[in-house]
Amino acid sequence: MFISCALSIMQTKDVVVSLYQNHSGWLKGWLQQRLGCSSDAADLAHDIFVKVLHRDLNDLREPRAFLRTIAHGLMVDKVRRKELERAYLATLQHLPEALAASPELTCSILETLYALDRMLSSLPTKVRQAFLLCQVDGLKYAEAAERLGVTVSSIKKYMHTALLRCLELELELELEA
Repeated sequence: MFISCALSIMQTKDVVVSLYQNHSGWLKGWLQQRLGCSSDAADLAHDIFVKVLHRDLNDLREPRAFLRTIAHGLMVDKVRRKELERAYLATLQHLPEALAASPELTCSILETLYALDRMLSSLPTKVRQAFLLCQVDGLKYAEAAERLGVTVSSIKKYMHTALLRCLELELELELEA
């Protein structure tokens, strides 16, 4: 068992090394065209190869398509994080100076917002919509059900799922702190 596991790790390492040697230059160029900045492209390429380390590469047939898919996901995440950060910082500007958060607290809040955004993005669409309608927009379950074209019972199930994920996220964040 140990020998087969070690062999699998070595094969994966060889595939990652080959993937990096054969495609990292192309990937950085492709990213630079889209991002317009060589340092951002290099950072993102690094993040992509870190993600590659955690993927099953046994059936990899189209390496560039595989790398582009990971890149697209990371670029979308980056844009979403920037939008969250911009919205949060804009909100902070409207607070009286006495209520302004310290840089450490601001960083902590932004990390929590990013984690919440990732969690919400991972929810099924109806669950996410129900959660946002009820928790952010303040709709009652019946109103959310009408808006989504589902039953109140479905909204209750969706909310249960979303709130359970919120609780799991809260526990994860507490363990990290």
